[in-house]
Amino acid sequence: MTRRAGGAGRRFAAAGRNRILEEGTKIGKRAPGLYAIIAVKLGKSLLLLGLTVGIYSLIDEDLGVAFERFLRFVKVDPEHAFFTHLGERLQSITPAKLSWVASGTLLYGLLLLVESVGLILRSFWVAWLVIGETAFFIPIEIYDLMGGFSLTVLLILIVNVAIVWYLYLHRAEA
Repeated sequence: MTRRAGGAGRRFAAAGRNRILEEGTKIGKRAPGLYAIIAVKLGKSLLLLGLTVGIYSLIDEDLGVAFERFLRFVKVDPEHAFFTHLGERLQSITPAKLSWVASGTLLYGLLLLVESVGLILRSFWVAWLVIGETAFFIPIEIYDLMGGFSLTVLLILIVNVAIVWYLYLHRAEA
């Protein structure tokens, strides 16, 4: 079942926090896969926003010392060659680079939050935003696969193509 608008089209009149549809408008059921997409996007956005706070808190800290403290917290040997090399690489990250990473993480987290809230509120434009954002990564994943096969990247590509196709078919129900 899809949305059907009577008269001049879909119009919403705000009355407090409730939305009142114009007379004659019938809203159909939401496509069941949208709930999973909403949950994943909302979860990713909250995770990225939390990560942003963590990254911003590390801007004025010595990353090598913070990394060693983290390794000791999770009870991993910080003297292992892999972790020693990683700690040395972290020392080369400047506060300016860390600030750029945090800003990019914040913007992407906010985009995912807007998408998930828009899908929850059934905004008609958000289906196209989600389709565009998800489809954006498909050429990047194909390019990555051309450089060398990776089962993980192939699975991500298949999931992203399925999400784009599903949302395209059910965009009126979003």
